[in-house]
Amino acid sequence: MTIKALVLAGGKGTRLKPLTDNMAKHLLPVANKPILFYIMEQIREAGIRDIGIVVSPENGKAINRALGDGSSWAARISYIRQSPPLGIAHAVKTAQDFLGDASFLLFLGDNLVQDGVKALVTEFNSHAPDALIVLKRVPDPRAFGVAEIDAAGKVIRVVEKPEKPGSDLALVGVYMFTPAVHQSIARIRPSRRGEYEITDAIQDLLETGKEVRSHVLEGWWLDTGRKEDLLEANRTLLGAYLKRDIRGEVDGKSLIAGAVEIGAGTKVENSRLQGPVSIAEGCRITDSSIGPFTSIGRRSVVKNSSIEASIVLENTHIVDVPAARDDIFTGRVKPKP
Repeated sequence: MTIKALVLAGGKGTRLKPLTDNMAKHLLPVANKPILFYIMEQIREAGIRDIGIVVSPENGKAINRALGDGSSWAARISYIRQSPPLGIAHAVKTAQDFLGDASFLLFLGDNLVQDGVKALVTEFNSHAPDALIVLKRVPDPRAFGVAEIDAAGKVIRVVEKPEKPGSDLALVGVYMFTPAVHQSIARIRPSRRGEYEITDAIQDLLETGKEVRSHVLEGWWLDTGRKEDLLEANRTLLGAYLKRDIRGEVDGKSLIAGAVEIGAGTKVENSRLQGPVSIAEGCRITDSSIGPFTSIGRRSVVKNSSIEASIVLENTHIVDVPAARDDIFTGRVKPKP
């Protein structure tokens, strides 16, 4: 069965301003890699090579520059412009020419899931439902789409942001559909917030007798739509995947402990690095303490400072900052008065 992938990357990142004033939110780095790159890797691991990326007029050029034609992931990328942004189901409708009669993986471009989507694609191919949705148990599901399932894992009902949820199973931003979803999307109407909800389309599938199966995620799910979510994603990915890899220069006065990654051309002088820490290429770390759970982007400078559990974007200068933690830094960072 031919399966395509559709990645939604058209959001403006309003909740991440001012970071997204000059950068698409889907390109913000966690553990020194843009969020979209992780998604591309997971799609490649699942064996999908035909990928559509839904972008906005504001971020389309930046995402195109970052991803190119997809050849870095042995894939072919088609860029699809959505304007205005009217919800997930609307994005799928916008991409209908690209999708054609293929079944497809739908992946929200600011979501990350542990262990990727390969097993999900295999399950979809094996059971051949009309839709397969990924769910995660959450403490308070009222802020999410919520699914109710039976003992066999079949979905009975889905509701968007219910006041009284029928379960604790939230819809994660990963789905699989057959072309039947297009007919359901054509039948739904905008919700109270003026968007075409994918939950409404899934509910329509159920009401028209289609089979919707569930895949309950046991590992982590990261939705990076807010600053605190980005920091949590940075901590999670550094802790899960980082390995010790020293390619830069470290002088004899410095101490390196744990999983620390230092890129080529980076110089570390008279500093302490407590992993997990990722420092990209061309940085200068002097008389400072870094980590744990910190990533520092390319060509950044940290001098006479202490940074912990933070993201430092590329080309950032941090000087004389005694205690920086749980933050995202960009530009020139000065000590607080």
